[in-house]
Amino acid sequence: MFYHFFYPAKEYWFVFNIFKYITVRAVGASVTAFLVAVLLGPIVIRWLGQMKVMNEVKRLHADRIHSFYADKAQVPTMGGILIIGSLLIANLLWGDLTNRFLLLSLGVLLAFGLIGLIDDLLKLRSKSAQGLSLLVKLTGQLMLGVLLGTYFYLDPEFSTVLYAPFFKGLALPLGLWFVPFTVAVLIGSSNALNLTDGLDGLAVGCLAFTAGTFSILTYVIGRADFARYLGIPFVAGTGELSVFCASLVGVAVGFLWYNSYPATIMMGDTGSLSLGGALGIVAILIKSEIALLIAGGIFVWEAISVLAQVISFRCFGKRIFLMAPYHHHLQLKGLPESKVTVRLWIVAFILSLICLGTLKLR
Repeated sequence: MFYHFFYPAKEYWFVFNIFKYITVRAVGASVTAFLVAVLLGPIVIRWLGQMKVMNEVKRLHADRIHSFYADKAQVPTMGGILIIGSLLIANLLWGDLTNRFLLLSLGVLLAFGLIGLIDDLLKLRSKSAQGLSLLVKLTGQLMLGVLLGTYFYLDPEFSTVLYAPFFKGLALPLGLWFVPFTVAVLIGSSNALNLTDGLDGLAVGCLAFTAGTFSILTYVIGRADFARYLGIPFVAGTGELSVFCASLVGVAVGFLWYNSYPATIMMGDTGSLSLGGALGIVAILIKSEIALLIAGGIFVWEAISVLAQVISFRCFGKRIFLMAPYHHHLQLKGLPESKVTVRLWIVAFILSLICLGTLKLR
């Protein structure tokens, strides 16, 4: 809104020229998302509490882990509506609403958020931790992924090539395989973040580092001069996604204000699925899917720990971890929740630096 309203007025006052700069609008979006989340947080928390939208703690296999979560049963959940609302306000104010990459990212955010919202509402209705069945949830995500993948495949302006970091010019044309690849990235990223959201502040803290990394990646990939210098693929128009990613950083920190230990609100599936889907679509749009595996390494590891645990137990009758996802394994090892969270934040920060290093190490 600011871009469309103020930038044309530069003819009358040169100060309005600043709105053409993506960096200025990215900072504005980040600060706005943070402030909206912090200022509206108490209102949303109070409203969710009055509506009895509380966190349903299902009986976990490990009694010790279950005892850790006994006090979380009275914490309002479905805080994803605060996250999504803050992101929409920030991007509507600071984004270029004619940019299709920004609109696609917002669309995926809302679509995956809707799946999460339905899941959270069903849990609330049944007063249990059972919402949408895994099959129904994955089917919805699959349909969205196929729709987007087909759109990208049929768009002659969109590249269906997979680029590898560290190696200049190394690329794999996927062709029609880009459709299932898109599905895999979106389902993987959304559910990986969902699995990570098991400790106070863990998911949003890691998200802040990952989104911050991608705010830089989107900026340099969206500029032909920077992309040429760094030897990375240039994708025209994706620089606007810096505004979107910066707003993700802002809302993550703003939500962390209330979600840090001890949390007074949980994001629920409404938040985790939407944020994971948002990261996935940004990675696809800027051709940095492998970079997401690096920067979002904590999310990837949490998902791998669950898959490995399930496969090992079903095939060999043995568990690799004391409990999955991995953060529960660390808790059962005796680490306090806050220490597990901070240590994984540190790893997420290091992984983000490594990911940024791939820009130059080619």
